[in-house]
Amino acid sequence: MISLRSALGIALFAAASAAQAQPVLNIYSARHYQTDEALYANFTKQTGIKINRLDGKEEELVERIKNEGASSPADVLITVDAARLEIADKAGLFQPVQSKLLESRIPANLRTPNWMAFSTRARVIAYNKASVNPDWVQTYEDLANPRLKGQVCVRSGSHPYNLSLGAAMLAHNGEAKTEEWARGVVANFARAPKGGDTDQLKAVAAGECGVAISNSYYLARLMRSTKPEDQEVVKKLAVVWPNQKTWGTHINVSGAGVVKTAPNREAAVKFLEYLASDEAQAYFADGNNEWPAVKTAKFKNPALDTLGDFRSDSLPIGQLAASTVQAQKVFDRAGWR
Repeated sequence: MISLRSALGIALFAAASAAQAQPVLNIYSARHYQTDEALYANFTKQTGIKINRLDGKEEELVERIKNEGASSPADVLITVDAARLEIADKAGLFQPVQSKLLESRIPANLRTPNWMAFSTRARVIAYNKASVNPDWVQTYEDLANPRLKGQVCVRSGSHPYNLSLGAAMLAHNGEAKTEEWARGVVANFARAPKGGDTDQLKAVAAGECGVAISNSYYLARLMRSTKPEDQEVVKKLAVVWPNQKTWGTHINVSGAGVVKTAPNREAAVKFLEYLASDEAQAYFADGNNEWPAVKTAKFKNPALDTLGDFRSDSLPIGQLAASTVQAQKVFDRAGWR
């Protein structure tokens, strides 16, 4: 269901259209981070363009735009995970964006002709310092080693974060080896997959399992928390950047595209260009513990500084997104529910 806040957003769209007192931009967003409020406010301050935002779940927003058709007020769709962006693109929701600024700022592997990434997050391996030797978990492939039997915690195999990792494994190792790996991971489960990435990290700290797969920003969030219980979790964990000697650590993205029927296309492109600015890139890093997509952007985030540098996988996100359906089939056969 669309939230009350979303319903209010619809009313704002109508009011803005009627009044036409100032230029507007209608954003459908599946990013639900309070720190993004400053991002939107600063865009309006810089450009004078008022943002009307409709928040919802990814699937709901995609279906809404499809159902609204040519009369959709949506100008920009923002969501997390390359697979979700690709689903929207395959549904015909995006239009090509030509911008020399975006081409110069966003690396080629982090954009497609119709959508692009503005921040990245890494899929890391966290382990219990008291019970697991870090040499055992230097690669994603290591998670299938029988010596970790009963030690692996991870969320559902149908979650986009894991499907994107599966797509990367398919690209680098092929289908047969990826399925063998998935079966090995399932055999090493400490428990049936449940919960989100933070739940996996807490389970490792509690000794329920020895290792977990998690997106980096969940760990960084715990590191920056002022809650004593979160700091206790962090004390018991260490993190590995997987596959540094092979294809690099898998990354996923948060990104956006201009809706095909956007009534305010010029403002939409201007907004995407704003997201690639140094100032906006710093919001992604400082506010939500993500890495900027723009390599030269500066940020001040003590958790990211503590985690340090790593070599990321350079696989194009478009290729990654296109293989998630195949990854789901592999996981299903392996029993990763």
